[in-house]
Amino acid sequence: MGNFIKTQNSFACGEVSPEFYALNNANGLSGLENTDVLKSGGLTRRRGLKSIGNAYQDAIIVPFPITESEKYLLVIYNISMDIYCNDTKITTMIAPWKRADLAKLQYAQRFNSIFFVHPDYKPVIFTKNANGFSFTDFNFSSNADASVNIPFTRFEDSKNITITMSSSDIDTNYATFTTNADFWPENAVGERLYVDNRQWVVASVQSATAVTVYTNGNFTLAQGPIYDWYESVFNNRRGWPSCVSFHQNRLVFGGTYALPNCIWMSKVSDFHNFDSGTGLDDEAIYAALLSAQHHQICTIVSSDSLQILTSVGEWSISNSPLTPSNVNIKQHTSVGSIATRYLPPQQIEGSTTFISESGKDIRELDLDALGENYNATDLCLYAKHLMQNPVSVSYNQNTHQLFVVMQSGYMAVLHKYPNTDISAWGTYKTDGEFKYVCVLDDSTYVIVKRKSNYYLEKFDASCLKDAAQYGFSYKISAVPMVVNGHCPKKIRTRKISVRVINTKTLFANDYRIEIPNVVYSNDNPGYSGDLSLNLLGIQNDTIQPLWTLSSSEQLSATILSVTTEGWYSI
Repeated sequence: MGNFIKTQNSFACGEVSPEFYALNNANGLSGLENTDVLKSGGLTRRRGLKSIGNAYQDAIIVPFPITESEKYLLVIYNISMDIYCNDTKITTMIAPWKRADLAKLQYAQRFNSIFFVHPDYKPVIFTKNANGFSFTDFNFSSNADASVNIPFTRFEDSKNITITMSSSDIDTNYATFTTNADFWPENAVGERLYVDNRQWVVASVQSATAVTVYTNGNFTLAQGPIYDWYESVFNNRRGWPSCVSFHQNRLVFGGTYALPNCIWMSKVSDFHNFDSGTGLDDEAIYAALLSAQHHQICTIVSSDSLQILTSVGEWSISNSPLTPSNVNIKQHTSVGSIATRYLPPQQIEGSTTFISESGKDIRELDLDALGENYNATDLCLYAKHLMQNPVSVSYNQNTHQLFVVMQSGYMAVLHKYPNTDISAWGTYKTDGEFKYVCVLDDSTYVIVKRKSNYYLEKFDASCLKDAAQYGFSYKISAVPMVVNGHCPKKIRTRKISVRVINTKTLFANDYRIEIPNVVYSNDNPGYSGDLSLNLLGIQNDTIQPLWTLSSSEQLSATILSVTTEGWYSI
């Protein structure tokens, strides 16, 4: 038996998994709900949510900042899009995608335009100009002979296919291509082909072995079967880009259904030109990830290098400047990313943070000391229990918080302050379910499902409730006590003391700690000082927290340290 006085004056590790309870984790917690970790290591009740507008099932939010004074929020749902500015909806317009498509929709912004890609759709560009907002199809640039600057390739299933040309009247610029085996599906219409040194477009499908095609200008019928011919990389049949980014003033596309491990980079400063030409330094680039494993590109990130995150590993192209003859592509790690939905990697303190393929890890890509190889550090090593089927992620650099929405409706929140060694996980919960999260400028927006309805809301320091009507509780629980390296079998707590600032409500182990009544006036920020409570109880189940601080009252609370006094036996 022995006496103890135990003080925890930092909560820098946040909530940790039960498997780490036996460690003498002085800065960890067994529970951290609806509470933020401050850069000092203290704790404060989270901000409430402010209502912005209505939302819809499976909707996503896309930030669209253009200038410091012109910042938009795009709420995209089933074939529609709501546009907000300064938290006010300014218009609704038709969007190209159905509800089921939105999980895989990716985008990249450049100035006043967003380039959207989806493997089932031709890319589109969303633009804000003097005439308002508009969607336009992404088209590859054309040449004087009406050919377009689109990449071509020979697909594996076409290598034994030959084409025979025929035409009843070559003056019409139309011909018939007949293959030696079934090859043409109905969705081949519109596909571009490179045959007999010119581009052709499929006008109609006559049968599985014959298509009507047209070209620009006069042509001569080739004699005999043609063995050397190519298809456009992007089309309805083979798929469209699934990933997009901008890097070194090139537009970068990645991964189609037919070529999931390939990337294409446009000509420098000419984002619609993907013709590799003669391989000059500024011309388009094509690269493939070559490995014994099947790599499906999940997303592309422009950082200090071009980072390519696939379903089974992480690659980079580190050359600067990038040229067709200078592409050093290398696999660094073998973690993998989720391919079934778009979970955009986040830039945190210069590092790329992404969710692993397992859904159990939040990884941070960092260069080693030599600046040559990336490591994939696990940011949630001590809090694996919080990672349960993530469906949305976003980082707020102003509040230093990484928000990860889980399929079951809660959010795991990482508070990260590298300068003070704080990397603390906790959870956010509300009366309903979080469905999506997005950061625009300094504000964090969420889509919340409450009963059967969906709403757009944002966290606001002036709100003590959620959506002005839904109260929420905060709860902070200590890890089981370890004294002098021992796990006690019995604990008697004599006293608990809490140092607080600007606090108006506090319960310890479900007992109210009295606070002077003067703090409850609206103009009083709250009590600052030490609060205490005598708890004359014996705890035999010592795997349970030594103390729990909480409150369901919609009032402010900030905790700096907790001290407990008592005796224990082992």
